[in-house]
Amino acid sequence: MARSSRSGCTARTTFHLVGPQSWTAVPAALVYDSSDPFAVRVRFGDGATDDVEPALYDDPDDDGGVEWLLSRDLLRAGLTGPVGEGDVRLWPARGGLDVLFLQLRAPSGEAMFELSGAVVGDFLRETELLVPAGGESDLLRVDEELSALLRGGTDNPTGR
Repeated sequence: MARSSRSGCTARTTFHLVGPQSWTAVPAALVYDSSDPFAVRVRFGDGATDDVEPALYDDPDDDGGVEWLLSRDLLRAGLTGPVGEGDVRLWPARGGLDVLFLQLRAPSGEAMFELSGAVVGDFLRETELLVPAGGESDLLRVDEELSALLRGGTDNPTGR
């Protein structure tokens, strides 16, 4: 199930790629890091099941898989109804099944996945132990950053 550290948690699972005639199992991981409190990373591919800390998923040189960045609020809302537009859409199956559908679109194509609603719900509960829903903005220190900018604390070499 979900593995937690002080700043994040990871849930390794399997998504099922819905094809025209069959389903293909795809290793996946849901990754949350409280330093980016509004976001959940979805990592696909062989690297998704490696035993690594959430922060290591930010390695730009890692080519072990594909990663999508989703809103934590979108995942939460997708448990109970259709959400998203554009590149990311999520909706629960009808009939009370423990199934969510995730549609991802990119310039190179699109994919539809079937995944467990229970896994997503459990993962979201883990993230909310780290950062309660509605408390994400408290971690961003927007006021401190804005004050620093207004005091002239920028790296702008022109001094403007």
